[in-house]
Amino acid sequence: MRVAQSGLDLNLLVALDVLLEESSVSRAAARLHLSEPAMSRTLGRIRKALGDPVLVRAGRTMVPTPHALAVHGEVRAVVERARALFLSGGQVDLPTLTRTFTVLAHDAFAATFGATLFSRVAREAPGVRLRFLSESHVDTPALREGVADLELGVVDSGSPEVRVERLFDEHMVGVARAGHPLLRGRMTARRFAAAEHLIVSRRGRLEGPVDAALARQGLTRRVVGTVGSYPASLFILRESDLVGLIASQAVPLAAELGLEAFEVPLDLPTLPFGLAWHPRHDADPAHAWLRGCARELLPAVAGHPVRRTH
Repeated sequence: MRVAQSGLDLNLLVALDVLLEESSVSRAAARLHLSEPAMSRTLGRIRKALGDPVLVRAGRTMVPTPHALAVHGEVRAVVERARALFLSGGQVDLPTLTRTFTVLAHDAFAATFGATLFSRVAREAPGVRLRFLSESHVDTPALREGVADLELGVVDSGSPEVRVERLFDEHMVGVARAGHPLLRGRMTARRFAAAEHLIVSRRGRLEGPVDAALARQGLTRRVVGTVGSYPASLFILRESDLVGLIASQAVPLAAELGLEAFEVPLDLPTLPFGLAWHPRHDADPAHAWLRGCARELLPAVAGHPVRRTH
């Protein structure tokens, strides 16, 4: 990041981080407790220092320039390291903490645990905001680039420096509407394969581990289509005779919609569920608090009742 070497105000980095996060001068001004004219002047100074417009008008909104997006991760890292440096003794005053955390997680996690997490944050750190991002169909180094502060779920990061804390092994269970013909009688791999299936895939894939397990038994299934999120799939399953899969942790969500979960009569691989973050957050007590909230939020694996297959 090229900046002027003389008269540099490091507060510009804080302002730049907030401006890129909000994509709005007025919202950034509110967060930094500045007037809009003062924030506009700060943006002008940032533009001069970077030699880049940073934010440009697109209709009624403002959007970051490609250069601003490219340096945002580096700016975020510097701001967070500075914040950790000036926090004494690794302590954080939660009631006065003002921060926005971006959490990368599957939609089913937010749907199942989001309300509880938001309630805890409001109780302990009312100045903290949480921003959930869904997993993208394109793999990007979100933690390394500062797009997300914490990842929750089945973590398969390709960045070797990312910290990964494995919490438990998750497994998938079948789900169908109450009264579905498949739920009557003994569940077998052949009966399961004979049903019409709906797949959840952020990339739109029409096959997965279930098909590999069926193939080992000489069976195939008919996949009628895919959707991009588990909550969306549950609403479709509730109104159809399609059969789907969900993580066992999402069984309560399915039950709320009147769906029944059942053991899949196949040998499916387990999924390592955990937390992931960039090491620049290691010494940040506010981030450590968020990680602790996530750990305590997630129930033990023993879990939720599902229909036995035999």
